[in-house]
Amino acid sequence: MNRTLLFTIVLAAVSVVQAQIITVKDAESHQPLRQVSIYTRRPLIFRETDSSGTVDITPFQGQKAIHIELIGYEPQLLGFADLARSEYLVLLKPQPLLMEPVVVSASRWQQQQRQVPNRISVVTAPQRRFYAPQTAADLLEYSGDVFIQKSQLGGGSPIIRGFSANRILISVDGVRMNTAIFRSGNLQNVIALDPFATEHTEILFGPGSALYGSDAIGGVLNFSTLAAELSGEGGPRIRGESALRISTANSERTGHADIRIGLRKWALVSSISYTGFGDQLMGTDGPREYLLPAYADRVNGTDVRVENGNPRMQRPSGYSQLNALQKIRFSPDPAWEVIWASHLSESSDIPRYDRLIETTGDGTPKYARWYYGPQVWHMHALTVQNSRPTPVADEMKLVTAWQFFKESRHDRKFGSGGINHRTEQNRVLSFNLDLKKRSGRRGTFYYGIETVLNRVSSRGVQENIGTGEKEEISPRYPDGSVWNSYGAYGKYDYRISESFTVQSSLRYTRIFIEAAFDTLLFPYPLTRATLKTGALTGSLGCLWDAGGSNQLRVNISSGFRAPNIDDLGKVFDSEPGSVVVPNPDLGPEQAWNIDISWHTAVGGRLTCDLTGYYTHLTGAMVRRDAVLNGQDSIYYDGTLSKVQHLTNAADAFVRGVQAGVTLDLPCSLRLTTQVSYQYGREQEEDSDTYVPLRHAVPWFGITSLTWRSGPLRAEFYAHYSGGFRYAELPPSERSKPQLYAVDDSGRPFSPGWYTLNLKAQYDLSDRFALNAGLENITGQRYRPYSSGIAAPGLNGILMLTARL
Repeated sequence: MNRTLLFTIVLAAVSVVQAQIITVKDAESHQPLRQVSIYTRRPLIFRETDSSGTVDITPFQGQKAIHIELIGYEPQLLGFADLARSEYLVLLKPQPLLMEPVVVSASRWQQQQRQVPNRISVVTAPQRRFYAPQTAADLLEYSGDVFIQKSQLGGGSPIIRGFSANRILISVDGVRMNTAIFRSGNLQNVIALDPFATEHTEILFGPGSALYGSDAIGGVLNFSTLAAELSGEGGPRIRGESALRISTANSERTGHADIRIGLRKWALVSSISYTGFGDQLMGTDGPREYLLPAYADRVNGTDVRVENGNPRMQRPSGYSQLNALQKIRFSPDPAWEVIWASHLSESSDIPRYDRLIETTGDGTPKYARWYYGPQVWHMHALTVQNSRPTPVADEMKLVTAWQFFKESRHDRKFGSGGINHRTEQNRVLSFNLDLKKRSGRRGTFYYGIETVLNRVSSRGVQENIGTGEKEEISPRYPDGSVWNSYGAYGKYDYRISESFTVQSSLRYTRIFIEAAFDTLLFPYPLTRATLKTGALTGSLGCLWDAGGSNQLRVNISSGFRAPNIDDLGKVFDSEPGSVVVPNPDLGPEQAWNIDISWHTAVGGRLTCDLTGYYTHLTGAMVRRDAVLNGQDSIYYDGTLSKVQHLTNAADAFVRGVQAGVTLDLPCSLRLTTQVSYQYGREQEEDSDTYVPLRHAVPWFGITSLTWRSGPLRAEFYAHYSGGFRYAELPPSERSKPQLYAVDDSGRPFSPGWYTLNLKAQYDLSDRFALNAGLENITGQRYRPYSSGIAAPGLNGILMLTARL
């Protein structure tokens, strides 16, 4: 009897505790809401929901005035009894025009976006789930603020404000991804990231070198991956998500699964994704020059030109990729936490389509094979964070990371019996210490140090495809090269008044480079190069809240990019008939930038954002004709090629405008437009003449009309871009006619283009959702500027998501 009574009491107590876990969801999408503030004023009690939208509200028992608030949602004031009657479920109604996401790019710590002077665009997890991007590059493109160039299907080079590749910095969970061999051309490393494992993506526009060091000239791409969430005072919490997706234009087959387990002091998250693509089918309406009439194949030991049965099919272009993520979090007490994270990304071979479509004068393919070997990225990161105030900091964070990169290039000329294999590996060890200290009631000081250590290995081999015999050839980079970076920064935010805030930052970065050249494999003009250089960068910005929802932001900043191993020591064929050789006399390039932004909201239905900017680049590293051992041309991989090298020989500038408008219409409709325009020029060799800057793309944008009703969201949107006439093409692009359409005078040009698209998401229940879409409904045949592969034609998408 006593045991039965005790069991009943314990069961009742457990039921009460469970009933006091509140869940907060979006009233329209029914998705859980994180970081919802739940508090009372007297007595002062505060709690915040976790990533599953839940929190233990036992301390609020008996309270009659509980505030439930989240920026962008209508606040609610409820009593504990009201929460009990609603079965501890709260639905917050969105006020989307007031939404201000939390960002970390501007200070390396969490801040409300409205509190920073920089222009920052955010792609949230709900947006990612709705658009269902195939790659992380596509995820950025849906923001409407980033232009994506693709040389091949397994590509995606972000372009921001006229800058790309190693003039943009990529950060993953606070760890620098840019390495010593990030090149200045187009770069596809961003596709190593898994969109499914991306919780939050930020795009910081303009120089970010004051916080991030070298390379952050055009901007910073900050990816935050799935977080391991503790359960708090409640019991264990388990949640997860799995998805299956197919697309028709490139025969995509994608599967994903993740699981999160949260305990009071321990939490983990595991994620895995696999994506496979077939060859990509282009559209039906567009330039005939994009069609592929024939491709190279090998039949009975002989290279042959094969007629393409469907010239719209881009053969070969398919590839596959595997991604995995593991995080473990331990929090021994509320002030301390330790997070270990492991990232893995590995692709299959990726055909380089822009080289495979090159032909000789009689239409014979120039290359029988040209492909990238598997792109491999591993990262292990350990983060230790303390939020217990000390004399030196109120909060501090130490991130130690080790990364491994492997990439390779494999090419064989049509009819040749030898295939070239060039393989690079880069190992990177980094340390970041970030500290935050409040200064009185109005000021906050952020400061820290960073060390990044790179070691590059590189090897070149030529293989006889008949006999299998191999001989060593010149590698892409000097083997054993070292590139190290050391930096220290400080940033101070001061709120002069409730409506006016000033922010300033300063950083000094020191770069050390060492490379040894093997003159037996290539006639280098030197055997060793050492470079020591540095740069002082900073920023000064202010915010003025002009009343209501009006805000003015002004930001002046500087950035720099130091030479890396790719700049200093690379030998490669940049374009047909040209070879780039090392230049040990390179120095850093410097950028100066000013942004002026205005944000306004009218009547709770209309918001407008307008940003104007100007960036001036001095000492720009550009390719110029050169001589090697007294010769202006040499044979490289069997081709007589003009000698070029990188040199600090030019100034360049970019000016532009970014504009966004959001209008709430009757009948649950919303109209959104985001447009970017940039105009860039660089100095021509030995002249005061300026020519088009390679990565200053045509104007582009996205306009969408969205309708929501309960669990259903549908969106009709147009994606579009202007074009460039022949005279507007940069000189380096005019020398790549295989990428472009032909005008009436027989000269290459880049046509403008548009696509019309329809997507929908329906929440079948709290656990299942269905996504469907039609992209490029009118079947436009187009290539985004500077791209090698034509974009997909009519593309059907279907995705089923299950949540735990």
